[in-house]
Amino acid sequence: MVIPLHLERETGAPAAQHARVAHLQPGALNLQALPPLSLYVHFPWCVRKCPYCDFNSHAATGEIPEARYLDAMVRDLEESLALVWGRRVHTIFFGGGTPSLMSAAGFDRLMSEIRARLPLDAAAEVTLEANPGTFEAERFRAYRASGANRLSIGIQSFNPAHLKALGRIHDGDQARRAIDVAAACFDNFNLDLMYALPGQTPAEAEADLATALGFAPPHLSCYHLTLEPNTEFAKFPPVLPDDDAAADMQAMIDARLSDAGYAHYETSAHALPGRRAAHNLNYWRFGDYLGIGAGAHGKISFAHRVLRTVKPRNPASYMTACEAGAAIGDAREPDARELPFEFMLGALRLNQGFETRLFTERTGLAITCVNRELDTAENRGLITRTHTHIAPTERGRRFLNDLLEIFL
Repeated sequence: MVIPLHLERETGAPAAQHARVAHLQPGALNLQALPPLSLYVHFPWCVRKCPYCDFNSHAATGEIPEARYLDAMVRDLEESLALVWGRRVHTIFFGGGTPSLMSAAGFDRLMSEIRARLPLDAAAEVTLEANPGTFEAERFRAYRASGANRLSIGIQSFNPAHLKALGRIHDGDQARRAIDVAAACFDNFNLDLMYALPGQTPAEAEADLATALGFAPPHLSCYHLTLEPNTEFAKFPPVLPDDDAAADMQAMIDARLSDAGYAHYETSAHALPGRRAAHNLNYWRFGDYLGIGAGAHGKISFAHRVLRTVKPRNPASYMTACEAGAAIGDAREPDARELPFEFMLGALRLNQGFETRLFTERTGLAITCVNRELDTAENRGLITRTHTHIAPTERGRRFLNDLLEIFL
């Protein structure tokens, strides 16, 4: 298990007290250039809440108020423009919840509203999260026509018993059909798989991976199931494979994917050449992102400060806030002492690490401010380090929690 970094679905509020945007004072950082900017859009509803899920997702108990929610997000975007005025957006990620519950017309409207307000890079990666139980070929063709050019599909497993244990709404056949539809409509897609599932054997984990590889996905995200606080699994924990079995599964996954030509470039991410997730790479490299939607987080850099934003988590509260002209939500300026850990939390997940200059470019701080921590990590064999590059060792990747805690 590693310290969780929720990338694709922005959830939860920072632990520190928030200050309203208007009350923030200029900081003391010195950013020579602003990092790339992404846009995160949160759609909070799903058919059913999975027992392992700690994201800001809500089971739809009736008709989803799509039109009202889209209106709210447009207001949210309008109010947020002052934070990113004139900056080009390089990636967009629609996370949830289950964004593929959105109607084709609703998605088309939202993409049009975004394009009308933000300069979008001509080669922008636009990812939509989708769950197999929501796949309809015509709707996904419409998503593609509206501008989505990458899907991230929550397969998790092809095994009916494991899907049932995870509370998923789809079965193995629906998972296979979803990938067929994705491959027919999109030339770039990711499959999410989980391992170390309740009752799962190494052979069953290998069978899931073999099935996934049969579809030749451009990208695979393989996550170790963890029991997160405030979830159904935390209250009623299932019996999971022991640490040795889980480690064997992880080693098998790494070896099989390497043999199949996938680069293991981040803790859980494997990609064919040219298919790394641009949106997630921007997170891991401490880039900027504007977050709109219920519970969405944002990180926006300025010349002398970094701003963290968060929107109301509850969809009803979020829509009411947007209608009242309070869509901007809460914001805080992290103390300069927090920024090194925030940077390392993403950058040290990358197997190849980062160029030393990136630390200064993205935090506005000199790398010498973490010399003591870097010395400790190097002496413990957790990183390799030159004057131009820092990367986790194999030991550092295995004990990522220990490595990150040095900077906490």
